[in-house]
Amino acid sequence: MNKFKPDYILTMKDIIKEGDPILREITDEVSLPLAEDDKDTLACMMQFLKNSQDPVMSKKYNLRGGIGLSANQIGLNKRMFVMYFTDSDGKLYEECLINPKIISTSASMIYLPQSEGCLSVDRDVKGYVPRYERVKAKAFNIKGEEVTFRLKGFPAIVFQHELDHLNGKMFYDRINSENPFKLPENTEIKSL
Repeated sequence: MNKFKPDYILTMKDIIKEGDPILREITDEVSLPLAEDDKDTLACMMQFLKNSQDPVMSKKYNLRGGIGLSANQIGLNKRMFVMYFTDSDGKLYEECLINPKIISTSASMIYLPQSEGCLSVDRDVKGYVPRYERVKAKAFNIKGEEVTFRLKGFPAIVFQHELDHLNGKMFYDRINSENPFKLPENTEIKSL
């Protein structure tokens, strides 16, 4: 029985923390057409992101702000995640993505100067997380339709961060372990 119904309020107690084995597993493909339980879960995850960005709701439920959330972060072994944020051009990304894949990437890379954060990580992690500047990706949406899209800059970073979760990788795995502020060599890379 799925507890993640659309009226269920997801809170920080539902978020799996680093160290839990599920965050290191490669998640299973989701069967299509999408089951009602999966649709309910995605709606619940999306509402969490919206609540976490709403000052009143985040205070009421003591939520950390989030812009992406993968199914394994709430304990489900499923290849799906949600993203909810507005980019620097004011474009809203409100995406429920099922079985996402990267088709191609740019050679050039980018990183966030302040590092990345994660709802599953309750500590400040310093260091540069190199990501592809542009990605072409495909996935299925909540209606079960295959969608292909191109992401650049910050949206590309968010997509790669969430896809890493589905592949059992944490963002800090990409930080240079010997020197957290050392960037890959022989690659065009710049700060976002």
